[in-house]
Order: sequence, then C-alpha cells, then structure tokens
Amino acid sequence: MFRTKALLFGGAVLMAGSLASQARAEEISISCGALGIELQLCQDGVTRWSEKTGHTVKVVSTPNSATERLALYQQILAAGAGDIDVLQVDVIWPGILGEHLIDLSPYAGDAPKAHFQAIVDNNTVDGELKAMPWFTDAGVLFYRKDLLAKYGRAAPSTWAEMAETARIVQDGERAAGGDGLWGYVFQGRVYEGLTCNGLEWLDSYGAGTIVDAEGEVTVDNPAAVAALTEAAGWIGTISPQGVLNYTEEEARGVFQSGNAVFMRNWPYAWALAQSDDSPVKDKVGVVALPMGGEAGHHTGTLGGWNLAVSKYSAHPEIAADLVMFLTSAEEQKRRAIEGSYNPTVAALYEDAEVLAAVPFFGDLYDTFTNAVARPSRATGAKYNRVSAAFAETVHEVLNGKAEAAPALAELADTLAGLKRRGW
Repeated sequence: MFRTKALLFGGAVLMAGSLASQARAEEISISCGALGIELQLCQDGVTRWSEKTGHTVKVVSTPNSATERLALYQQILAAGAGDIDVLQVDVIWPGILGEHLIDLSPYAGDAPKAHFQAIVDNNTVDGELKAMPWFTDAGVLFYRKDLLAKYGRAAPSTWAEMAETARIVQDGERAAGGDGLWGYVFQGRVYEGLTCNGLEWLDSYGAGTIVDAEGEVTVDNPAAVAALTEAAGWIGTISPQGVLNYTEEEARGVFQSGNAVFMRNWPYAWALAQSDDSPVKDKVGVVALPMGGEAGHHTGTLGGWNLAVSKYSAHPEIAADLVMFLTSAEEQKRRAIEGSYNPTVAALYEDAEVLAAVPFFGDLYDTFTNAVARPSRATGAKYNRVSAAFAETVHEVLNGKAEAAPALAELADTLAGLKRRGW
C-alpha cells in the first residue's frame, strides 16, 4: 500500500488569503501552459483564489514547448523584469533559474511535508525552496484496448512486442479500409520532448542517462546504440514520417482521432481521450512504457511542473500566497479529477475520487515515483546544451541521416568538450 500522508486541506496547508486579505487589492500575473485543458484549469484555479482574496490575476499563456518557454523566461528574468510574478517551471529548471527566484520557505510552513520529498529536494537550491511542486509526470504508453482485443494481443511488455502488435493491427485495419491508421506516435520534433522520449529508450535498455550523476558522459555505449537503432526502424513502418515534427499535442491529435494504435504521452492526455466528444472514449488503456528487451526495465522520464515566484515581482508575498493555494492538496485533487494531472501530494494516490477518475494512477504509482531523471543536476547551467545536442542526435538517427553508433560517438565527444569547460 502506498505511504499515507495526512492531507492538509484548507487552512492547515495554506496561508491562502492570510497575507492577501490583509493587503489592498492588487493585480499579479502567472504563466500557465496550454497543453490540453491545462490553461483552463489554471484559469479556474486563479479565479477561486481571486474570489477568496480579492486580488486579481492576469494569466499569461506561454509556449507549450519547454525549450521555447525556458528561453522566454531567461530573457525576461535576465532583464530583471517583473512581467510575470508566478512562473510555471519545469522540474529541470530550479537549478537553472534559481538565482532569479525567491525562497518560498517562509510562506510554505509545513506544506512541503505533504508532497513527494524527492520533488521538494529537487526544487531546493542552496538551502532555499525555489518552487513548490504543482504536478508530477512520467511518460506512459496509451493504447487502443478495443483494437488489441480484436486481434488477440496483450498490452506490450517490450518495445519489440509493441512494434509487432502495432504492425499486426495496423496492417489488419488498413486491409479492412482503415488507411489512416498508424501503429505508434510519439514526440519526435527536436525539442525537450524528444530528449524525454530518447532518454526513455536508453533507460529502458539499461543504457544510462546520457550523463551520469557524477557528471561523466555515458551516452556512447552498445545498449544506447541498440535502443536508437530500434526506434529508427519505426519511422515509415509503424510511425508516420511526420512524427519527426510532432510535439505532445500533434501525437495526441492523431491518437485521439482514432488514427493510432499506441501513443507515448504524459498522463494529461487521459482526461481528453475520455472526454464526451472523444472518438476513442472508453477504448483506451494506459500502461508503463515498454522494456528494452527482457534484460531491460519499464521506465518513464520524470516530468512535471512547479510554481515559483520571480525575485523581480512587485508583490512577492501575494504571489507566494497564490502559489501555496494552487499547489494545495485541494487544488491538486481538482486538477487530477478534471484533467488527469498527477498530484505531488502522496496521499491523493489513495483518494477514492481521484482513482475513480484516473484508475491508472494507482496501477502506475511506481512508474511515477521512480521515473528516470534527466541529467540537469549533473550538468547544471549546461543542461540546455546537453539536451539540445542529444535531441538533435536522436533526430538525425530517426530520420535516417545518421547511424546510431557513429552519431552517439560524435555526441559523446561534443558533450565531453562541454564537460571540460565545466558543467
């Protein structure tokens, strides 16, 4: 059974309103992503806080691409601009942006104790809590359970089984007139999403994490070559050539329209696939991503987003109050039920209403709590360059412009050069 932590709903968890209600009404701003219904959930949350406190909030929509969003933040923060008070930050960014973020510890009280400790630790830089956990993530495999049942196939355990089942179902459906069906869609554009997919392929084969925890470059190894070679074989066979330009939403669009057997994505796609207007409603299953062979293991890249307050905010106390409200157990439960966003409050994985809305939260608890981390801690400020180089290499292998072995050897040389100049 999962470790139970007390849910600290209401006033025990929050200072929401305690600071804000003592001050005159102000307007602050928050950046929110817009994947699926993410923006609407954010708007609903800030409306609840505004009604409670009397303050108003301007919701700023930022790029869905994590790479583009980070570049925007760096530009704003480097200029010392207070354009955005509350920043939605990726799990890999606290170390990158930490110098521009306030310490939330004075505003958090005991609230962090209810959240996954690993994420709290991740968000703590030089002893300061730079961000509060909002939702966590790990890559998972969505599949058409109706089509697998039709062809007598079980949910795949290995990538080879996934590819075999994808071909069987794809060929069978196309022969019956389903010309638009593909076997597998994922995030293949050169951006952070491809880094996540590529890392999952490597880790599932036991090929390491590009750069290990000690900062050593490990990406050039036989298991990594095997992983990328297998993935390259999907392009044009079970995956469309266009997948090389897909982000999360392009992949979801193909799958949710009924044109893919399997999809790698984040859990948010579940609520949308189950919406009343979804062509695949009640036809979708979710399992852990496949292993890279019998010697491999199931994995998923650690994702998730946190809320931080800019040092350049004109109203840091009010902004921190909004952060504590939005990251509370009550708000996380609402977001889990309405949008299938993974809570960071451990006790919510035992909540009956949450599990009724998103059954696989219980089944895949280990996947979410043991996800593989990208090497952002080890590479520090150089992580962006490491990730970009890795994604570009993976893309070159997938599109057939490079073979995996020499491409990874060249990547290792590039990363070693970065390391010599200091992570």
